[in-house]
Amino acid sequence: MEKQFEEIALRVAELEARLASGETAASPATYRDLLKEYNKLSPIADVYRAYLAAKREEQEANRIASDLHQDVELRRFAAEEEADKHREAEKLSEELRAFLIPKDGQDERNAVMEIRAGAGGEEAALFARDLYRMYRMYADSHGFTTEVVGNNETELGGYREIIFRVLGDGAFSKLKFESGVHRVQRIPKTETQGRIHTSTVTVAVLPEAEGSDPLTIDPADLRIESMKSSGAGGQHINKTESAVRILHIPTGIVVTSQTQRSQMQNREAALRLLRTKLMGIENEKRERALSEERKSQIGTGDRSEKIRTYNFPQGRVTDHRIGLSLYDLFAFLDGSIDEMVTALTEADMAQKLKTT
Repeated sequence: MEKQFEEIALRVAELEARLASGETAASPATYRDLLKEYNKLSPIADVYRAYLAAKREEQEANRIASDLHQDVELRRFAAEEEADKHREAEKLSEELRAFLIPKDGQDERNAVMEIRAGAGGEEAALFARDLYRMYRMYADSHGFTTEVVGNNETELGGYREIIFRVLGDGAFSKLKFESGVHRVQRIPKTETQGRIHTSTVTVAVLPEAEGSDPLTIDPADLRIESMKSSGAGGQHINKTESAVRILHIPTGIVVTSQTQRSQMQNREAALRLLRTKLMGIENEKRERALSEERKSQIGTGDRSEKIRTYNFPQGRVTDHRIGLSLYDLFAFLDGSIDEMVTALTEADMAQKLKTT
């Protein structure tokens, strides 16, 4: 392992020298490419240098602690220093091992999220709306933007279904562990006797397909229809046949887009969503083939897996995969989910480290 990081440290030193040269500065394209590589490798080199320094200090402290000619108090102090540096080196070693974990090539992509009401009728639809609001506020706080592709709204303002894009570098990496069944326990607004109800909402998160993906769709496999958009949206959205519905005949997948103002824009959005879903199917096939790797992942993406409970009487949100409970439920639903996202990411990395 150390040989790999030694090579990275040498490469970083080389990049620093080249970035400082006038020859590189004269070529903006070369400078940009070298800077991109430097920004990627320098954090690894920094941790490696800190690791080597901790190991050197540990060895020096061990030398002093083992020297019987040294003062007793100095040897005791050196022994404590040795233990501290050993722990520091172990921690840095774990960080270095984390760099060796293969990166998910789809982490930097946009995310496509689907939220669907499950058991619980209107209350489930209302909670689907709450979750959409939560993810939208979280996206806003991280500089991402959201774009609704389509929704099916209820009379009380809930969502039977809402599909939206989260746009921004790394959006999928932040949200990919949200796939699964989200359970809510609360007194519904429609409940007259104050009884607590349990409802469920299903969330699916997919990396958005890109034009460079090796995925070909035969136009003959598509049945494309135009229709009037439904739901809120003003006079234009209700009076023109701008919405688009696409059936992919081989798989039976149906996608719709109704939020754009023109039929062409909705067609493009629906095709993009279809590509994303088909790519998701291919990803699932690959993951099933890699069963051992799949076991090391926190989020399987299985929509039937109950992953989280939102308990209103206790003001608690609990993620069942990692056993983490947070007791600021309303802040969580206002988009403050960073602590949960970080914990899930770290737990996933810890599992993967066991097989590295």
